[in-house]
Amino acid sequence: MSLKSSQNNSEKQRSPERSTGNAVYIVGPRRLQNEAIAKCLERETGDRCFVLGDINSIPLDGQKDQGRQRLVLLDCQGKGQKNVLAELRPYLSQKGSGNHVALFNVSRDVGIEKGCVAEGVRGFFYEEDQLENLLKGVRAVLDGDWWLSREVMLKCILEGTDEHKGSRRGSEVLTSRQIEVLALITVGATNDEIAERLCVSPHTVKTHLYNIFKKINVTNRLQAALWAAKNL
Repeated sequence: MSLKSSQNNSEKQRSPERSTGNAVYIVGPRRLQNEAIAKCLERETGDRCFVLGDINSIPLDGQKDQGRQRLVLLDCQGKGQKNVLAELRPYLSQKGSGNHVALFNVSRDVGIEKGCVAEGVRGFFYEEDQLENLLKGVRAVLDGDWWLSREVMLKCILEGTDEHKGSRRGSEVLTSRQIEVLALITVGATNDEIAERLCVSPHTVKTHLYNIFKKINVTNRLQAALWAAKNL
């Protein structure tokens, strides 16, 4: 990952016990790079950052952590999907609802996104990404959103359409009009584009989205699209 910032090599080692508020754990072997990332994230987000060499060093949730968000940023440089998931699965199996995982230094040629999204990874930052993109993505994930490109989102949807169908068919949960709206969401249509396509008002589209999200228990368009891939 490209960094356009300086770092203080004499900076004191961070310790998880000093955490206040949301916490970001940057995990990987390149300590100097990760310390620079941590410094920038702390300055820009106000959240505490910790640099660790091993994901198993992350402390378990405690009573005092309730209501706070955690983000693990795992360095994936030189790693394929098998190695990444082997490293992540012990943590993913015990993490709480406020614990999120994103990957950085990801190679676009490896193609690990679909498998990692299925395991619960919420974002990807690539080797050529600039620090500004990382900052925006970290804010998004800590806010409970996803940080995926449209291309990755569509790949996850299209390649997963015939896999792992839900026990309840989508047609049993949603009305025909709601299914139409959801189908347009999966291809990235905006509210205005959906309104024009279905000859309804943007307000009606918003109402449909609210009802769809409530019925299928999701909070954003990407989650709705992933649900559609598994259930429609």
